[in-house]
Amino acid sequence: MQGKIIKGIAGFYYVHTLEHGVFQCKAKGIFRKEKQKPLVGDDVEIDVLSIEEMEGNIVSILPRKNQLIRPAVANIDQALVIFALTSPKPNFHLLDCFLVAMEQQQVETVVCFNKGDLATEEELREVKKRYQKCGCRLIFTSARMAQGREALHSVLWHKTTTVAGPSGVGKSSLINLLQSSVEMETGEISDKIGRGKHTTRHSQLIWMGEDTYIVDTPGFSSLYVDGFPKEELKQYFPEFAFYADGCRFLGCSHISEPDCCVKEAVAQGEIHPGRYENYISIYNEIKEKKRY
Repeated sequence: MQGKIIKGIAGFYYVHTLEHGVFQCKAKGIFRKEKQKPLVGDDVEIDVLSIEEMEGNIVSILPRKNQLIRPAVANIDQALVIFALTSPKPNFHLLDCFLVAMEQQQVETVVCFNKGDLATEEELREVKKRYQKCGCRLIFTSARMAQGREALHSVLWHKTTTVAGPSGVGKSSLINLLQSSVEMETGEISDKIGRGKHTTRHSQLIWMGEDTYIVDTPGFSSLYVDGFPKEELKQYFPEFAFYADGCRFLGCSHISEPDCCVKEAVAQGEIHPGRYENYISIYNEIKEKKRY
């Protein structure tokens, strides 16, 4: 029988099947031998041990479309990163690190700013200005006021989306809001792993209907980008691309070189200075890591 891993905890994997619901499974020893670890989002084949007890063994992992490192999930169509407009105020450096990580892993990203009902017009304008050229779709919501649900629902439907963001931004509230708007068959999931708790220690995949899943991941307060040279970082700031070809030097890092069109665009307000400052900060972080 085939299914999809919706959660893994303490050596058990919970596999959702269309035929019978959620099975509690162990992974066969061959995975440890081959140093292959099942991930949330994996499509797997299971041997059913007991229909009555809903128990089985994972016997094979089907080929992955992709695999993310942070958060550790597989077969993702897109990422939805959620930050609050206020309370807490957005950590733009953290958000930019996440966007770089998703760009580097070639995952399409939607940025959702929640708690719009608590933000001022000035805060809203600043965020729109900062990220209007970042290459991602922006959505503004208020989970408390049930605003933005339709826009979120439209970008999630028929896709598997990993949902991420810092703690306290209303991530779980938004997920609950989305689930209340669709018909879900989650009795088995709730009984097995307590879907309603939305624990932040483990990633879990929630079936919303048809071929639509969302992956609720633990909140993060820090994120460091690595795994590529600092010279590659500029590729992951989409707003640089329009200006980079005009730079005097072919390998311009857009930091200290003269006649840099990216720096000129920042000076002219065509690239948001906050985004550029975070680019320099991340660049230096990668540089320092390579040194040690």
